[in-house]
Amino acid sequence: MSLYNLIEPKVDKVPILISVPHCGTDFPEEIKSGYNDELTKAPDDTDWFVDKLYDFAPEMGIAMITANYSRWVIDLNRDPESEPLYNDGRIITDLCPTTTFAGEPIYKEGHMPGGKEIERRLKEYYWPYYTKIDEILSGLKAEFGKVLFWDAHSIRQYVPLIRDEVFPDLILGDNNEMTAHKNLINASLDALSTKRLKLEHNYPFRGGHLTRYFGKPQENQHALQLEMSKINYMDNKELHYDEERAGHIRSLLQDNFKALIETLNTL
Repeated sequence: MSLYNLIEPKVDKVPILISVPHCGTDFPEEIKSGYNDELTKAPDDTDWFVDKLYDFAPEMGIAMITANYSRWVIDLNRDPESEPLYNDGRIITDLCPTTTFAGEPIYKEGHMPGGKEIERRLKEYYWPYYTKIDEILSGLKAEFGKVLFWDAHSIRQYVPLIRDEVFPDLILGDNNEMTAHKNLINASLDALSTKRLKLEHNYPFRGGHLTRYFGKPQENQHALQLEMSKINYMDNKELHYDEERAGHIRSLLQDNFKALIETLNTL
C-alpha cells in the first residue's frame, strides 16, 4: 500500500498544500498482528473524515496529501527524536503510541516497538511523508516565490487525559506566530471567526511538528495548523459524518482559503 495519497489540483494551481496526516486507518501487514485486534478495526484516535471535509481543495487549485497508515503505526506530527511538543505537563501520545487517547493499550503483550523498530518505522513510514511534502513545497515555491503549508486535524470535543474541559471548536496554530507571516495568520483568524464557533489562537495547541518543521516564513515558506472539534462536522457521538454540520465548516474553510490565496498574492 502507498504511504499517502496525493491529490492534484483540478484547476490552475495556487501555492498551497493541505496535509492530513492523521486520517489513515491502515496498518502494515508486517506489524498488524501485534496490535489489539478490536481497537484496530476502527482506531478511535483517527482524524475521521478530515480528508473528506477538505475535498473541495482541488477545485480551488490546492494540492492535498493524505496519510494512509494509522497514527498508531507512527505519528507523523510528533518530533522524530521524541522531544515533547509542550512542556506544560500535559499528557501527549508518543512518536509510536502505545495507548489510545483514552489510555487503552493498543498492543498485545510483548509487541510494543523498541528502539530499532521505531527507527525502522521512521525510515519506512515517517520520513517519506516529509520528503514528499518538501518536494511539493519546493516546487510550488520555485513557481510562485512563496508557499503555504496547511496541516489539517480534528479531535474529540472532550479528551480528559489531555484537557479537563471541552476543546474550542477551532484552534489555529502557528507556534506563537513563528511559522507564518503575520498577514496570513490574521487572514485566517478573520476568515474563521464566526458567532457560531469558538476560535482560539495557539491555545491549547500551537501547531505540531509538521507545522514547526515546514514553517519557515523567512524563506517565504509558511505553515499553519487547524485543529477542530469533531462535533463540528460529525454527529453528537462523534462517530458519523454529519452532512449539515460539515457543510457549514466546509463553507467556512473555503472562505478561509480564498482569504489566504488573496493574502499570498500580496506577499
